[in-house]
Amino acid sequence: MAEPRKRLGRGLNSLLSSTRLQENETQDSPVTTALTPDKYTGIDRIIEIGVEKINRNPHQPRSYWDQDRLSELADSIKANGLIQPIIVREMGDGYQLIAGERRLRATRMADKNTILAIVKEANEEQMVEWALIENIHRADLNPLERALAYQRYLQKFAINQSDAAEKLGEDRSTIANYIRLLELPDDVKQLLSEGKISMGHARALLGLKIQRQQVDLALHIANKGMSVRELEKKVKSLQQGEDIEKTIVQKGAHVLELEQEMAQSLGTKVQIKTAGKNKHRGKIIIEFYNLDDFDRLRSKFCNDSDL
Repeated sequence: MAEPRKRLGRGLNSLLSSTRLQENETQDSPVTTALTPDKYTGIDRIIEIGVEKINRNPHQPRSYWDQDRLSELADSIKANGLIQPIIVREMGDGYQLIAGERRLRATRMADKNTILAIVKEANEEQMVEWALIENIHRADLNPLERALAYQRYLQKFAINQSDAAEKLGEDRSTIANYIRLLELPDDVKQLLSEGKISMGHARALLGLKIQRQQVDLALHIANKGMSVRELEKKVKSLQQGEDIEKTIVQKGAHVLELEQEMAQSLGTKVQIKTAGKNKHRGKIIIEFYNLDDFDRLRSKFCNDSDL
């Protein structure tokens, strides 16, 4: 049997290897002597730092903080102290946080003036890597936060997905799948970030080309529920319907151009179906996807005073 692939990237190993600290934020035991400076070996230092001297990591990918969980951690810090130090780097007269913002926030909530910290040397690229890795391997980021973090990392350091995967200890396909989520409409991304639809739902919705369909299905999932398997079947059905329509309806370039022009103007799908020997008659089909969409289209063609 092949040996399972190790999931920790070089960035995380370099962050934790010299400290040999295990990730533990449950606060179920007091600080051990293994964390005291006189027992510490290596090029880094463990010191007590005033919390007012620590600035946050500007590359922190997490934007949402669960206040109830922070309060629980703050209560535990009051009772037991901090088990795992945060990690910082020196900057000017103070320090900049590398990893451990949740612990730092909870320490401040606990009205503690100082916090145990590991002081490391780190460049900007390492700051981004470590902040991202810490959150990824603790599953603290929602899918959209993770996607944005990957994208910023690629753009900031002008690297491709394969290089990023190697540095972060991830499969390239994992990074690609997350970044694709950013192609979804804003309404769908909002539901994803709020946890009202899952990563599996979001990936299935990417199979649809019409944004209005993506939004309507996402809202249906959020309000009424739908399994990922059911959604995949629905998406496949919609895809097949589009393919059949394209096969049956053979249209001239001028008709396709008119459809596109009208669709852009109306903001929805438009079909022109011609009939008769000379194809001088036919019908125009304008699609709407909910009542709000219908009212929007109706307002383009008539005023209430005309009804």
